Amino acid sequence: MNITFPSILVGLLLITMSSALRCSGTLDGNNSVINFQVGVILDLETQLGHRAFNCLTIAHSDFYSRHPNYKTRLVLHARDSKRNVIDAAASGLELLKYLKVDAVIGTQKSTQANFLMNLGERAQVPIVSFSATSPSLQPPKFFVQTAQTDDTEVGVIAAIVKAFQWNQVVIIYEDSEYGNGIVPYLSNALQDINAHVAYKSLIPVSADEDFTLKELYKMMTMQTRVFIAHLSHSLGAKFFLKAKEIGMMSEGYVWIITSGLMDFLPSMNSHVVEAMQGVLGVKPLIPKTSHLESLRLQKTIFDPVNPGYKSADMVSIFDVWAYDTMWALAMAAEQVGSHYPEASYQDTTADLNSSDPFNLPISKTGPKLLKAILTTRFKGLSGMFHLVGGKLYPTSYKILNVVGNGEKEVAVWTQAHGFKRVRHNTSDKFDSTPKEEFNSNIIWPGKSRVLPRGWEVPVRGKRLKVAVAVRPGFEEYLNVMKDSRTGAVHFSGCYIEVFKSVMAALPYAVPYDFFHFEKPDGSCAGTYNDLVNQVFLQKYDAAIGDITITGNRSNYVDFTLPFAEGGVVRIVPITYEDDNNMWTFLKPMKKELWLTSIAFFFVTGLAVWILEHRISSAFRGPPSQHLGMIFYFPFSTLVFAHRERMVSNLARLVVVVWMFVVLILNSTYTASLSSRLTVQRLRPTIADVKELIRKGHSVGCYQGSFVCDILRGVGFEDSKIKMYRFPEDYEEALSIGSKSGNISAFFDVVPYSKLFLAKYCDKYTIVGPTYRTEGFAFVFPKGSPLVADVSRAVINLTENGEMLDIQRKWSVGDPTCNGPDSIVTSVSVSLQGFKGLFAITGTITSSCVLIFIVIYVTKNRSSLQQILNSRSTVWSKIKEIGRHFDQRDLSSHPSTMAEVAEIVSSSQSVDLSNSNLMVLSLPMNILSTHSNNIALPNIPTNATSSNSTVLAPILPEESNTAIDVTDRLQQQCCDAQLES
Repeated sequence: MNITFPSILVGLLLITMSSALRCSGTLDGNNSVINFQVGVILDLETQLGHRAFNCLTIAHSDFYSRHPNYKTRLVLHARDSKRNVIDAAASGLELLKYLKVDAVIGTQKSTQANFLMNLGERAQVPIVSFSATSPSLQPPKFFVQTAQTDDTEVGVIAAIVKAFQWNQVVIIYEDSEYGNGIVPYLSNALQDINAHVAYKSLIPVSADEDFTLKELYKMMTMQTRVFIAHLSHSLGAKFFLKAKEIGMMSEGYVWIITSGLMDFLPSMNSHVVEAMQGVLGVKPLIPKTSHLESLRLQKTIFDPVNPGYKSADMVSIFDVWAYDTMWALAMAAEQVGSHYPEASYQDTTADLNSSDPFNLPISKTGPKLLKAILTTRFKGLSGMFHLVGGKLYPTSYKILNVVGNGEKEVAVWTQAHGFKRVRHNTSDKFDSTPKEEFNSNIIWPGKSRVLPRGWEVPVRGKRLKVAVAVRPGFEEYLNVMKDSRTGAVHFSGCYIEVFKSVMAALPYAVPYDFFHFEKPDGSCAGTYNDLVNQVFLQKYDAAIGDITITGNRSNYVDFTLPFAEGGVVRIVPITYEDDNNMWTFLKPMKKELWLTSIAFFFVTGLAVWILEHRISSAFRGPPSQHLGMIFYFPFSTLVFAHRERMVSNLARLVVVVWMFVVLILNSTYTASLSSRLTVQRLRPTIADVKELIRKGHSVGCYQGSFVCDILRGVGFEDSKIKMYRFPEDYEEALSIGSKSGNISAFFDVVPYSKLFLAKYCDKYTIVGPTYRTEGFAFVFPKGSPLVADVSRAVINLTENGEMLDIQRKWSVGDPTCNGPDSIVTSVSVSLQGFKGLFAITGTITSSCVLIFIVIYVTKNRSSLQQILNSRSTVWSKIKEIGRHFDQRDLSSHPSTMAEVAEIVSSSQSVDLSNSNLMVLSLPMNILSTHSNNIALPNIPTNATSSNSTVLAPILPEESNTAIDVTDRLQQQCCDAQLES
């Protein structure tokens, strides 16, 4: 549109009047004023420059009308950069070298700022820009951006893409400093939300209609329907008119524009606004204040020629930033002038007549003014004015929808809280479903309220090229037949039908063609990894077959959800067990269980002997008898043949617990041995992978499969891994075995293993654990929009049972086997199941022995102390303690005394002259204790002796019985002797 300059003339008139007060010193008296010279470099012939200069003059007037007592004044010197870098640089040189300004406001464009900020650095004069927003600028110390740079809005754009779950976008940007600067930041933000940038369209600033149409047609043939445009307002207007012309502003398309273009929407021609209907845009949030309304009214005075919109719609974000920039500079000047009035001048030592145009004077005020600007904070029209790192601190963003003759605010976004929806001029947080809430307020291109999917199969696009990987020998899954007469290739099988059903279930039509992954001579074109790489290189648009999802492959392509079960199993030959082996009786239990059981037999016998030796006659006798009793007693419990009487309660507890352990062991052994001897069993030749590796056996896998990598990972050497293509080949190798140079086991995925065993289940079996894998899936290029919808179709087919029907149709759902009814491998009982049982009996036995030792030491403390205090050797002390322990303790259990008394009382008085007499010497304390129960024969005794002699008559035929009685008395009385 045509731009007139009445407002510029008015502004310049005001500035000229204020310039009359310009001086390098101060005025007389207390009314002294310090003037700061400020240059303004803008493209005054452009809409932005024209409006921005108006806002600067309004801000200048507003500030000093509200602060009449300030000692400083800003004197503006405007220069027109005429839309090019050279004029901007010339204006900067003039202001810095000849007018010696204290600061420069400008430039308008990022390309112009590159040169000017270096001039400011040399002269040490702050260059303040409110419109150069490119983040690619590498500002030196004296460059200040009082605007939010473009990289601050990539977060809200990425949040919009994420909220609507679009996974592919196209970035459109102009070839300029302004356009290029945002692209790296936007790409990274989209990558962080897993959105793929399918294409980047670079539009020259001077692009003609033909170039624009060519780019638009190119993007129209792509699947992606989400476009992010970062263009200047002049280029953006022409671009959207052409997009509307070819039908790219219709239903199904998504357009998101950045703040630089959205901010100019109210100033655009009505035809452009009509073409942009349904576009989403972002723009920094400007708080609604009375000061903002005042600015709108004043702009009406300074801008009598407006483009036909209400004055309230004319305030842009750049207008507000220009206004706040003037206030910030005026505050900084007042701070510097108040503290450093003597520094408010330029150093004139530079030679202004030098031939070097860049020989600039050095400002003394500039560094102080820069420091003051960077620390200035106030509440401006754009919100809190606060600079961080020389840039305006980012605020919230609002999301706008182009509707009708203008824009409609649909949401507000903050870095901390995300989206808030706009409702009756209030903002509320979105609930847990922001996608639906967000979409309800938006009218999309084509006046549609249906949320665009973000991608489409282009009408003029190519048909999908689907590569098919066929594994020979399993036609039920995949089969390729070529007509020798016509050359036509026919694809069939379970997986082909699954893919066709999935594509038919999509809510839209996707044309595709199958291509056999093979070389021209008909041989296989490579491994599965090679096929995945071809999809990655976009030689194919998809791939189907027995392609397993792996981590490495997923780095290059995208997989759908699996349509077939995963897992790797081990197939080995089977044979019947030989139960005629002479060591069959040892097989029911493993070696470690045998050894542990024997150890506990011995420990239990030793514990019982310790507990009973001092008080029970059954556990006394010569040393050889002791050792025999230790081994005999626990083993006799196996058949419950022990007859020894337990006297001690501790021993009884140990034996009761041990009997329970023996019962469990005996029952387990009997059951296992009976099963081995009565049931014919099949067993694998080698049941453990570690055994295969240890013995150096060779194993097999399918050629080109990832299973070979798994075998290397578990420890097999490459020389021990043999690859096969046909099932007949590895069946023959399995039947021959590794000893003949073939294989002992074949590793394969679960679906093919089941089908293989259905044919050979009488000869082979699956043993060992299943190695977990993710199953078979369809392959698409990275970021393909088809992945999500195909995965949903796979889920639906699985849930409604159609997937199972397809498998049954091709007889792969549940393969049948005509071999043995069951294949049961023999398993010996291990120690693991008895650890708890042994722990219980071990704990109880140890506790009882410990309690006995404590009681023994406590009761015989004096005797043991006397032995330990003796001067004999250590070995002698040990032997003496052993003798003491070997002595019988009759006082602990009176039942032993009663037993002896009963034997003695049964004797009759006999004549001493009888030659058949049994002479017994018993302790007097026994006789005295049980005198009421014992009828002693009339035999003289030695009163001085500690023992009493008892004579018992023995008939010849009773001699053996008498000897037995004597043995019992000797065992029960510690010092009883047999005299002839």
